[in-house]
Amino acid sequence: MHLVQLLLPLYDNGGRATPASELRRVRDELTERFGGITVHSRAPAEGLWEEPHDGERVRDDLVIYEVMVDKLDAAWWRTYRESLEQRLRQKELVFRAHEFRPL
Repeated sequence: MHLVQLLLPLYDNGGRATPASELRRVRDELTERFGGITVHSRAPAEGLWEEPHDGERVRDDLVIYEVMVDKLDAAWWRTYRESLEQRLRQKELVFRAHEFRPL
């Protein structure tokens, strides 16, 4: 089993707020496809990194969406990530998967 996490910024690369309707749409798409979702949205997570080309420090406020899947379909997730990058006006989104064993 895998836990897939989507780190979704609350602002696009131009500093404009991500529409709440888009975040709800992602939530609904994932719930429909996978039968459930966990949304960490009460207090946005903070992402901080330095750009490799110029050392500029960048900060993001994020929400984290999680779904559990029996089988990891990497091709589907890659396509979905690319479509969300377009929809959310992002240069790059981080999706990550962790293999786990239910206890």
